[in-house]
Amino acid sequence: MPGQPTVRTADGTVQGRWDQGNAVFRGIPYAQPPVGALRFAAPVPPHPWTGARQATEFGPAVPQSGPVRASTGENTDWLTLNVSTPDPGSAGLPVLVWIHGGGYLAGTAADPMYDPTHLNAAGLVVVSLNYRVGAEGFTLLDGAPPNRGLLDQLAALEWVQRNIASFGGNPRHVTVAGQSAGAGSIAALLTMAPARGLFRRALTHSVPGNFCTRALAEEVATALADRLGAAPAAAALAEVAPARLAEALTSLSADLPARYARWGRLAQTGVAVCPVLDGDVLAETPWAALTHGRATGTELLVGHTRDEFRLFSVMAGRAGGFTDEEARTALDLFAPAPDGPRRYRAAAPQATPSELLETVYSDALFRMPSLHLARANAAAGGTSFLFELCLAAPALGGALGACHSLDVPLAFSSWDSPTARDLFGDPPAPEARAVSRELHQAWIRFATTGTPGWAAHRPDRRLTRVLDTRSTTVPYPEQHSHRIWENHLPTPFGLSG
Repeated sequence: MPGQPTVRTADGTVQGRWDQGNAVFRGIPYAQPPVGALRFAAPVPPHPWTGARQATEFGPAVPQSGPVRASTGENTDWLTLNVSTPDPGSAGLPVLVWIHGGGYLAGTAADPMYDPTHLNAAGLVVVSLNYRVGAEGFTLLDGAPPNRGLLDQLAALEWVQRNIASFGGNPRHVTVAGQSAGAGSIAALLTMAPARGLFRRALTHSVPGNFCTRALAEEVATALADRLGAAPAAAALAEVAPARLAEALTSLSADLPARYARWGRLAQTGVAVCPVLDGDVLAETPWAALTHGRATGTELLVGHTRDEFRLFSVMAGRAGGFTDEEARTALDLFAPAPDGPRRYRAAAPQATPSELLETVYSDALFRMPSLHLARANAAAGGTSFLFELCLAAPALGGALGACHSLDVPLAFSSWDSPTARDLFGDPPAPEARAVSRELHQAWIRFATTGTPGWAAHRPDRRLTRVLDTRSTTVPYPEQHSHRIWENHLPTPFGLSG
């Protein structure tokens, strides 16, 4: 492998580096930096360049909000992507495009947990991207397009269509993959007209139910702008430094419980922004659009973990310590009306308040949105495959259970990442390696052939792959929750009064 790998894109030549036999290109701009006159604008194609652009370092993280954030610097070239290919001189390799999570507040493609090396070894070209999060990407502002983070993702997928063949990939064989906010973004992309033809398959882990109405988003924007002494408009907030705006959103998110009476379910999530049903970029939730035939189904692999909300309980230091009043509030807010709270209590009469709260939050925020996306996609003519991860993490004496995000290092087989070592130990137990091999291979098979290796989830059988020390394919395992939610699609967060 003499010299640096070099590829000509539509915008100019990029020069990467070799890493474990793969050609790796990092920090390639797919749009101009959204600052100055482009602050809060839809993404604009990058300026072409002459000569070879060095593409060996990740692009900078978008300004971050929330309690867990990647570090950011002065560089504002936020809208970049990365390509890792086993053979840039090949033709027609399947492509996997990874969209990171982070609660729509934070996240970066540079996270070592997303190391594509093992996917490359299986013959996949892997693309990862940064997109605008937090106030830059999702706050609804006068004079700015809504859902800018989703528009960034569209721009990155359009870049893939124009350029991926030069890296050995097949633009007609693209799978989009994501977890948490990344999966919620993909659920939205499934129903957005401009996204049609940009990908063939979708792979979603822990699809969140976070979508909000325009009326709620307008109040959030006003509250955020008030903290800065500005109007909730692009022109006014463009004068605010990105770091200061991100910190203001962190502060607002931390204060959400005080707004419970007005902002309802959103106030209980701790995340002040999410995709907005604005009537333009997004007209309705993905579940409604697919169920009612206003979007076409696709090949979809979707899954969730058994104990989704446990991660947040542990992070807050509240695991096992929630009160009956807190459980009652969770049931009243998130269980489907009119009799959801009663049915949850009847299904588990001996459950503690913490067990009830974690169950309803896991269901409402991740498990039922994931299940309903699989069902809605099948109703829209697609083929859906469903899994649940039940393998518990050994970290913290097993307190995390099979929690949110546990599946990500397993799917990437990124054992050298700090997150994997913290969760599974170094070295991980044989059981964890076995589940990782199965999930990792399911990704590869799905991206390559359209099937992960188990039967599709259909209305008559509802088969689900349960990933555990002994994996099995069974009817959907969370039957109590399924029966409570069977006739209730996830609904957008709205104003309560």
